[in-house]
Amino acid sequence: MTLLETLDFVRHAKAEGKRVVFTNGVFDLLHVGHVRYLQEARALGDALVVGLNSDASARAIKGQERPLVAQQERAELLEALSCVDAVVIFDEPTADALLQALEPDVYVKGGDYGAQGPPEAPTVRRYGGEVRTLQLVPGRSTTDLIETIRQRFCR
Repeated sequence: MTLLETLDFVRHAKAEGKRVVFTNGVFDLLHVGHVRYLQEARALGDALVVGLNSDASARAIKGQERPLVAQQERAELLEALSCVDAVVIFDEPTADALLQALEPDVYVKGGDYGAQGPPEAPTVRRYGGEVRTLQLVPGRSTTDLIETIRQRFCR
């Protein structure tokens, strides 16, 4: 979805009294850790919106060799999951601007942040939203997959 389409989706969902959950990330090489995380995030509300880092912002965060899967394909994969209601691609290094625009009821991130939470937490708290962190699935990450591929096939 475009940002305008996503805004309309969120407004409509809230008008129906739905609790909107938002999360964001690169979601490169979609794996079971991603799926479990997204299912758990969706269980916190009635609609799940995923902010997807564009290829450019993924490179800025993960390095020049990433992403392995292009943004449109990553978006298509996420949209195919029954737990995901909307996907919007963004170029910024953080989701602050999206959060300010959408004002979801709940902002969810993985539990790899310290006690202060993700960098977007102050933005969410300013408009009265809730910040939740979820436990990651141990040993399930794109970085782990890349390392396994290197060990097995790059000898």
